[in-house]
Amino acid sequence: MTRISLFRFFVFAALVLILPARTVVCEETKTPSFSLAWSEYPSWSTFGVADEVKLIDGEKGKMGPIEKKWNVDIVLKEADYDSCLVMYGASQCDAVCITNMDVLNPCLSRPSMAILPTSTSHGADACLVTEDITDVKQLKMMKVYGLAKTVSEYCFVRNLEILGEKEKDYRFTNMDPSAAALAMQQKKDGFDAIVVWNPYVLETLTKRKDVKVLFDSTSIPGEIIDMVAMSKASLDMPGGQAFACAIIDTFYALVRRMDDPKTADDTLVALGEKFSNLSLASMKEVVKQTQFYKQPDQGITVLTSQNTQDTMKKVVSFCVAHDIVSQPPTLSYGNAEPQKPVMLSFNPMFIEKVKNTP
Repeated sequence: MTRISLFRFFVFAALVLILPARTVVCEETKTPSFSLAWSEYPSWSTFGVADEVKLIDGEKGKMGPIEKKWNVDIVLKEADYDSCLVMYGASQCDAVCITNMDVLNPCLSRPSMAILPTSTSHGADACLVTEDITDVKQLKMMKVYGLAKTVSEYCFVRNLEILGEKEKDYRFTNMDPSAAALAMQQKKDGFDAIVVWNPYVLETLTKRKDVKVLFDSTSIPGEIIDMVAMSKASLDMPGGQAFACAIIDTFYALVRRMDDPKTADDTLVALGEKFSNLSLASMKEVVKQTQFYKQPDQGITVLTSQNTQDTMKKVVSFCVAHDIVSQPPTLSYGNAEPQKPVMLSFNPMFIEKVKNTP
């Protein structure tokens, strides 16, 4: 329901070869229509809430004020995260809400552009342990449950590196995060250490006072990035760039509602209803642990900084080592035209255009 990785993606990989990318034109208005696949996660639920408050109209053939501004029809496709990845890899949507780790596989066959960083994990991914565990070395003697080949395993491995430990000495054991969290909450034998993300982190800490955070994603700032990626083929179609701008404009418009005292609480409640029905109090904690890139300048920095380039080297290395990607994708950063074709570009040009458009 949230950021489940490319786990089942490989089953559907052949679809990439047979299903063409497609952009729809609304017959009544002749306005170009493009689709965004999104799943429930704090900074991605913004698009669903933007539809509810009528900033956009996510139904095909209907347009809200932001769509009219950019003269493009946004079609929202809500699904669980895994299904979103499958849709994007199979060219059944033009853009997708995805992490910087999970975009690496589909971009191998579908060249893509990261157009908008939406947030980063700052404690939203955590290793939870029972109170008798006081040192990471104690984990060598037990299984640590979490979803393999995902940001959970990445967070676990990176923290081991930071603590001077070797991954081979530990047993990261594949398990769905909801199941792992429930097992720990119910005090099942052997579930003394799990690695999960919100809302499972908050739920488990709330239900078991004898469970604590051993380490979390605050130790790897900016390495787990939530974003919107778009197919370069879709960007090249008539209206494709306007769609990218409209998506970005929608995100920042909704973020402004989060920051406006008049609409802040209502907006957080609406996001919470999309994100696992969390309360206002819980959502206030969630947005501390999932830090939004609220300002265009923050997004531009993410897409151009040396820090992101260094992060992506770590992420690519991890994905290759754990057989998540068959080969390292070629990457580029900034809005300069790359010397050769790349599989994934981090380009701020559309954020800059939105920033400079009244």
